[in-house]
Amino acid sequence: MITRIVLYFIGISLLWVTIYKFVPPPVTATMIGDLVAGNGIRKDWMPLSEIDRDMARAVIAGEDGKFCSHRGFDQEAIAKAIRHNAKGGRIRGGSTISQQTAKNAFLWQGGGFVRKGLEVWFTVLIELIWGKKRIMEVYLNIAETGIGTYGVNAGAQRYFGKDASNLSPTEAARIAAVLPLPKKREAIAPSGFTRRHGNRLAAWIGTVKRDRLDSCLD
Repeated sequence: MITRIVLYFIGISLLWVTIYKFVPPPVTATMIGDLVAGNGIRKDWMPLSEIDRDMARAVIAGEDGKFCSHRGFDQEAIAKAIRHNAKGGRIRGGSTISQQTAKNAFLWQGGGFVRKGLEVWFTVLIELIWGKKRIMEVYLNIAETGIGTYGVNAGAQRYFGKDASNLSPTEAARIAAVLPLPKKREAIAPSGFTRRHGNRLAAWIGTVKRDRLDSCLD
């Protein structure tokens, strides 16, 4: 019985990931949560080839500097997060863009060993089946960029009144700065940490470009 359940799960998850390689995820658990909360859903899918490259560079700078070189997991970042969290204080994560994409597309928010274990499984699958370009494309289109707002294109429309095909480095950086706490941060006239972090990311976009840290998206 257990063996059959495991085989069904493997088969279904493989099929699910393969479908999403070609079809945009229609809805996520986080989106459903916003619907239940009465926030609605605002999203507007845009192919990676049309999204301003500085947007991808900004999220690489802010979320995962080794995105193009790792295979889904940044062991050094995970180790640093474990050491930091062992000291107490504010919890720090070590998730890569691949892990965040797997969680956003297939799972739910929150912790727990079951959810983390599933995240590892789906991260391995999307790295093998999708590849880096598709991972970045899905991430940029389903990541929460504000209350009830999903994807950088909907975020650009919300904050700057234009789509994500022609963003300035500052605009891309401000959207990226919102990503860790999209329900508490705003890209328009940000203040405090969000403003400082956005300014840092705007400067780091040039580093990502210069050092070819986004080369896997070519």
